[in-house]
Amino acid sequence: MDSPKMNSIMQIDTLGKRYGLLPSEVLMRADTFDLYIMDAALTFENYHQKKANSKNGLGPTPQLTTEELYELLNENKSNES
Repeated sequence: MDSPKMNSIMQIDTLGKRYGLLPSEVLMRADTFDLYIMDAALTFENYHQKKANSKNGLGPTPQLTTEELYELLNENKSNES
């Protein structure tokens, strides 16, 4: 479902919602600059949303496997010696 056609449809929908336009109005009036600004704005909003939802306020918590966590722990212990 992550096809280029679906991405285009979702971009048209997002621009329409953001600026209160019908899809046909977006198709007639929007250009690549509008898509560039929309992408930057959504990326910025998502970053702040993830930061606000994290436990420590420093951003999203990385998803590490148990093995990766042990590896980091062992690296840290060897650096302390």
